[in-house]
Amino acid sequence: MQLIGMLDSPYVRRVAISLKLLGLPFEHRSISVFRQFGEFAAINPVVKAPTLVCDDGEVLMDSTLMLEYAQLLAAPGRSLVPTGRAEAQHDLRLIGLALAACEKAVQIVYERTLRPTEKQHAPWTDRVRGQLGAALVLLEGELEKAACAATSDAITQAGVTVAVTWEFVVSMVAPPVGAAAYPALAAHSAAAEALPEFRALPSH
Repeated sequence: MQLIGMLDSPYVRRVAISLKLLGLPFEHRSISVFRQFGEFAAINPVVKAPTLVCDDGEVLMDSTLMLEYAQLLAAPGRSLVPTGRAEAQHDLRLIGLALAACEKAVQIVYERTLRPTEKQHAPWTDRVRGQLGAALVLLEGELEKAACAATSDAITQAGVTVAVTWEFVVSMVAPPVGAAAYPALAAHSAAAEALPEFRALPSH
């Protein structure tokens, strides 16, 4: 398999780390949708990161769908999805909040870096920042009630996605989201980022 996209994208990174945690071999091709548009388009004309090229050449898009596929390939007993219904439901709750935070953080970054200053719309940016803040507050509350596992043998997809999201938000959204405001999120991300699977696939 080939995973196409830059690791500074939280969506690319969550897939890459998950594949490594599942023990699935893959080649990571660090191709930018901006600086290498033509090269990316030759692989996937939609130019959407991440893109996963399967062993038979079929191309998949959307990080969540790629992770569903990865679970099908994983060895028996190796999974990032909890087996219990209640645990799986809660994981989906955390993943949804983290992906919402990712989406809003990416919108802020694009608004700031791709749109000329005179064309940026402050009410829209304020609204998106509000949505990002709401997602982070809810995530913080969930982790205060029950921490996510952050070891290579116990971390779930929620733990991966929450950690990757926090790292992206802190590093990319200005003004930075401080650890002091979200201690549970910061602690989980720090523990996860110390794992070998995370260290092997840094965002920068």
